Amino acid sequence: MSKQLLFGNQAFCEGAIAAGARFYAGYPITPATEVAEFMSQRMPEVGGTYVQMEDELGSMNAVIGASATGVKSVTASAGPGMALIQNELGQAIVAEIPAVVINVQRAGPGIGNATRSGQMEIMQSRYGPNGECPAVALSPSTVEEAFWLTVKAVNLSEQLRTVVLVLGEGLLGLQRAVVDLPDDYDEVEKVERPRPTLPPADYRGAYAANLRTDIPPIADFGSGYKTIVNTVGIQPIGGGDGSILGMKEGAQDFTIRRLHEKILARKDEITMTEELMLDDAEVVYIAFGTQARSAMAAAAKARARGIKAGVLRLITIWPFPEDAVRAACAKARAVVVPEMNLGQARMLVVNALAGADIPVVGINHVDSSFITPDQIVAKTEEVLQ
Repeated sequence: MSKQLLFGNQAFCEGAIAAGARFYAGYPITPATEVAEFMSQRMPEVGGTYVQMEDELGSMNAVIGASATGVKSVTASAGPGMALIQNELGQAIVAEIPAVVINVQRAGPGIGNATRSGQMEIMQSRYGPNGECPAVALSPSTVEEAFWLTVKAVNLSEQLRTVVLVLGEGLLGLQRAVVDLPDDYDEVEKVERPRPTLPPADYRGAYAANLRTDIPPIADFGSGYKTIVNTVGIQPIGGGDGSILGMKEGAQDFTIRRLHEKILARKDEITMTEELMLDDAEVVYIAFGTQARSAMAAAAKARARGIKAGVLRLITIWPFPEDAVRAACAKARAVVVPEMNLGQARMLVVNALAGADIPVVGINHVDSSFITPDQIVAKTEEVLQ
């Protein structure tokens, strides 16, 4: 391992490269522009390809095309760019094309405040595309974790044949830190998508699933196999020849449920959390991203005042780790959720704790300012009165 001084946006790039990504298509947008800038330098250095696209829509379509040829592919955006590519995200998910999208979240709706930070796309990352698309989304809290979670995102996208979102933030993307990185990226674990091993004549196509939990092998375009990218998303029921059946009711039901269940069946390995001082916690702080660091500092301050506080940090946002939330709050008198939005994660926590008589309160900033540990401790004392 060696120490390097990196921006968060640079760490996203290095993580993708370490995981084997060799194609990047992008369009500059604050506060994610540096991702494109770093990739324009790094892709040629590692034998990859960088393409400056005309907009985010073109970028996502280029990523889908490159990934269909078997190349691990990445893009990044923020705010309006993420809104623009929702249809393409859905297309990639239903076509089961592996891809990673880094969202360096900014503040506000519409154009918003481009130079500031937020955590406002939690729900968009799950419910942005139309038609019941499942989602996998990870949320790093440090520059070093931006590297490792991007590695994880690329690996999950390949393993699951889906899009994985990395929910960065302006506060993280433009932050600099000294991090430990592997000296040799060949030592970093790399996962490859399932590819066919049988002769081309016997290949039934990229969507020939027998079970709802199946992840069928997909052949790279140009590899000698007959391959069709299926953006309708209709597959045979219980197997078949892998042909697209059109809008037949039973086939559509099988398809949509399988897209979800192939992820949910692997939820234990996808969902990641970090626990701090939860064994005797009477107050649990549930936080993610940069604001989890404030929650950790707040827990130490609260304990210094005699309040038994602990932290559950959400690393995986989608699928949402309900079981971890319930376990962390089993002995709690109160739950505090600090986040830079108006309560998107809090709503998920309330849902996870349905039936439990535990107050769940939020601390919500939408002015781009981060939440301080003192504000969290003050809210804790208020809720315990």
